[in-house]
Amino acid sequence: MNSPTRAAISASPAGATAAEFLRNAGIVLAGTLLVALSARVSVPLSFTPVPLTLQPFAVLLLGMFLAPRLASATLVAYLLEGAAGLPVFAPGLTGVSGLAHLFGPTGGYLLSYPVAVFAVAALWRMSRRSFSWALLSSAAGSVIILSTGALWLGIFTHASAGTVLSQAFIPFLPGDALKIVLAAALGFQWNRMRTAPRS
Repeated sequence: MNSPTRAAISASPAGATAAEFLRNAGIVLAGTLLVALSARVSVPLSFTPVPLTLQPFAVLLLGMFLAPRLASATLVAYLLEGAAGLPVFAPGLTGVSGLAHLFGPTGGYLLSYPVAVFAVAALWRMSRRSFSWALLSSAAGSVIILSTGALWLGIFTHASAGTVLSQAFIPFLPGDALKIVLAAALGFQWNRMRTAPRS
């Protein structure tokens, strides 16, 4: 096969679609690995079933770096991996895994990830791409994660609003504030590097 023919095939819509699919599949796998590794950085807390982890940071970061649908698909894939029994979730106090973990007391945080990452990515991409917008986008994702996780825990345990806030929301605010700032800073700098004029 001569080179013009090979070039025509590689430039064809089918070739482009296949290449784009493989690229996106690689991004999804890399993204799920990032969240899984972040989940291993886990600090259990004696007063709540919710551990401190780096998972929310990974979710916010993916939202800053990926397009909304690709970011959401990555987190859906992550949840499917965990539901299938792969060790991608943070170790919990109960020691359960798979679907039991996904729909356990911390399930609200996990199930919020596809929505939260989509919100971060969409807000960031429709904005002026300033650092203030980066902070706002990341903060929106963090609020979705914390609120959904707290609501889920309240339904799961039938605890009072005060108990839920003290177990699932308030203790995580300082750490999440740092995650918001770091994810926003990295996303903002990445965008500046990509859009900087080339000499």
